Amino acid sequence: MKAAIRHRHPLAVQNLSGAFVVAVGLVGILGVASSGTVFAGENEPVPILTVQVYNYSQAAPAVLTGAEREAGRILGEAGLRAVWLECPVGPSSLMPKGPCDKELDATDVRLRVLAAPTQHEYQDSVFGFTIHPAFASVYYEYAMRRAKTDHAESEITIVLGGVIAHELGHLLLGTNGHSRAGIMQPRWEPNQVQQLMMGSLLFTPEQSKLMREEARTRMRLQAKVSFRKND
Repeated sequence: MKAAIRHRHPLAVQNLSGAFVVAVGLVGILGVASSGTVFAGENEPVPILTVQVYNYSQAAPAVLTGAEREAGRILGEAGLRAVWLECPVGPSSLMPKGPCDKELDATDVRLRVLAAPTQHEYQDSVFGFTIHPAFASVYYEYAMRRAKTDHAESEITIVLGGVIAHELGHLLLGTNGHSRAGIMQPRWEPNQVQQLMMGSLLFTPEQSKLMREEARTRMRLQAKVSFRKND
């Protein structure tokens, strides 16, 4: 997908533009929300978002898979289907060409799971950022450090999954996609973190509708591109 890189959105402390913070320790409460949401008045297929995942961190494959599952569940509650494509990192000359090497389609986004930067003004309060409309990054080590601080390492997949869902939400909602409720709140206090652990920190109905509309717009754009290539 050929698109201009317009804005670098930081997932950072509250007093920054486009800020997002996990402000407290984790709580050991885990629940599962319903995934069989029906969206009245919509007869179109469930929109699909393909996420190319590049793991540059020390996150184990099982942890990353669990985080993708949680992010996918949250997106599923919003009426979206996420397809996760694990992409190799390292010298491309040593690896055969694959789907990750092609130019991004309109329905593709790229997610980088990064180690913590060696120097950063905001230390571990920064959990990720986006470059609209197709590039998202999250810091695994910062999420893990927060989990360890509260003796909740087993919850890292939930925390990381929530952060991933938040960042992917920005790609569909735009850089000013924060809200006063739900997973797109710019600051997570104890109540929000508890909701995250219970599986109930989700996109609002309005955000969900906007995200589905944006995803379908991208699908229609990709269909037109594919038609022209095959014509």
